[in-house]
Amino acid sequence: MKKIIALFTSLLVFTCAMFAADPAAGLWKSIDDKSGKVTAIWRIYEENGMLFGTIAATTDKPQDVIADACKESYKNFPVSGAVNKMHTVGTPWIFNMKKDAEGSWKNGNIIDPSNGKMYGCVIKYLNTGEKNKSHTAKEPTLAMAGTVGPIQVFQYWVQATEADIKEAQEKNPAKN
Repeated sequence: MKKIIALFTSLLVFTCAMFAADPAAGLWKSIDDKSGKVTAIWRIYEENGMLFGTIAATTDKPQDVIADACKESYKNFPVSGAVNKMHTVGTPWIFNMKKDAEGSWKNGNIIDPSNGKMYGCVIKYLNTGEKNKSHTAKEPTLAMAGTVGPIQVFQYWVQATEADIKEAQEKNPAKN
């Protein structure tokens, strides 16, 4: 009987580990390199083996702002319809990321909804103390790179909470 319980427990632990979310998935605050201010709160999630990201809350605009600076369409955009008529919040601006390794994603795209520019995208999860280029993570961090050809420009995002989303929504409520 003890062997059966031990086997069942081991199987349960192994199964849970297999279905654990990638460490890049979750809520993250994007931070402007120059000002150090939080620009948005993102929800990063895995779907059908790819990684996506939507803005869960804006920090400086109403929650129902339209991404009218965007083009009408983008190659491989995961949602049908005119992109320049979509809300900034809730639209998958990070899309079609392919897993390179646990916490490491590449070959996808990111669109900056404030100006409509699309870039290649690389995402790396960093544990506290881990380095990426000259940055050392002081807490769990996402190293987010917009790429143009071989050039990568990194931003470092920190973890967020549902309370952060609620606070941003209260400070910048929807206008309609």
